[in-house]
Amino acid sequence: MSKPLLSVENIETYYGPIMAIRGISFQVAQGSIVTILGSNGAGKTTILKTISGAIDPRKGKVFLNSEEIQKKDPDKILRMGMSHAPEGREVFPYCSVLENLQMGAYTRNNRGDIQKDIDQVYDYFPILKERKNQPAGLLSGGEQQMLCISRALMSKPDIMLLDEPSLGLSPKLVKEIFEIIIRINKELKTTILLVEQNANIALNNSDFGYVLELGRIVMEGDSKELLEKDDIKEFYLGQQDEGIRGERRWKKKKMWR
Repeated sequence: MSKPLLSVENIETYYGPIMAIRGISFQVAQGSIVTILGSNGAGKTTILKTISGAIDPRKGKVFLNSEEIQKKDPDKILRMGMSHAPEGREVFPYCSVLENLQMGAYTRNNRGDIQKDIDQVYDYFPILKERKNQPAGLLSGGEQQMLCISRALMSKPDIMLLDEPSLGLSPKLVKEIFEIIIRINKELKTTILLVEQNANIALNNSDFGYVLELGRIVMEGDSKELLEKDDIKEFYLGQQDEGIRGERRWKKKKMWR
């Protein structure tokens, strides 16, 4: 990997007495798309919340452009160049689509540049232009996901954190959204860290991947290489027969303890 834009070093995050993240370290190279895979409850969302400042780690360090950011306020981290599109398509439901986009640019002052970027968002997601005066709470699930990503983009981030962008969407919409994610990465040079349960779409649209189990990283590598690993095929892509599946399940438990 090239020079890391984001570095995470041995972070531990707790919910009360429960350790959710267990000494995780990883890097995200500038200009890349990196994915963290894991089943529900593995700790993926907690990692993004810890990085973006929503939760403070008890131990470890997080570096953005070589500057420590752990335990800084989310607003400060946003101003340093990191935006976060959270899980669950969290939009301001009573505000219009346009107002949601403007809220995403609240750290900026140049109205001309803000309008230019709103127009860029409309180019990526034309349906948002059609719905610009509609309350965001009345959008479909897919449209709200588009708006959530677009609002995160409006701060002109160096790196954007995406939490389960495919969750609950049809295969057609998932394909469309990931095509736009690729465009954002290539055209705007925005580095992207995404967490996903959909291993196939994530690994086919990223450069590097990490596999998370029970708060620990248990596997990492180039995305194309991970797609060919038997454990990934079995547990995330469902491409093993039952006999092999049982044998590898035993090996996985033994190896990942």
